[in-house]
Amino acid sequence: MPIQKMDHFTILTKDWRATAEFYEDLLGFKAGARPNFAFPGCWLHNDGKPILHVIERPEIPKETGLLDHMAFSASGLADYIGKLKARNLKYDLRRVPEGGYAAGVWQVFFLDPNGAKVELDFAPDEVAPAGA
Repeated sequence: MPIQKMDHFTILTKDWRATAEFYEDLLGFKAGARPNFAFPGCWLHNDGKPILHVIERPEIPKETGLLDHMAFSASGLADYIGKLKARNLKYDLRRVPEGGYAAGVWQVFFLDPNGAKVELDFAPDEVAPAGA
C-alpha cells in the first residue's frame, strides 16, 4: 500500500482565469481536461499531466490560506481506510464525477495533525471497503 508519487497541488483564488493566465504565461502550463465539478476553476497541465488545480472561491479561508490540499497517487484503498479508522481520523471518501478526466477515481481526504488537507487518489477499479 505504498504512495506512488506526488500527484498535484490545489490552490484557491478569487479569479481562476487570471491565475491560470499567470501560470500559463510564466511557467508554460496549459489549461486542460478537468472533471465536470460544480465549482469554477481549471486544471493546469504540464507535459500532458494536470499538476496544478485551481479552484475559485469568493473568499479565501484565513485558517488554511491559498493552499487547499496536496494529493498523492496511492494503491490499497481498503488498507488506507482501515488505517484512518484505526487512528480515529475523520475522512471523506469520494469518486470523481463521470464525464471527464479522471472519471471514477477514488479520492480520500483527511487532515494531518496541523490541519493541512491531504488527498489520496486510487484507481477506479479499486474496491471500497464495506460501509465506507
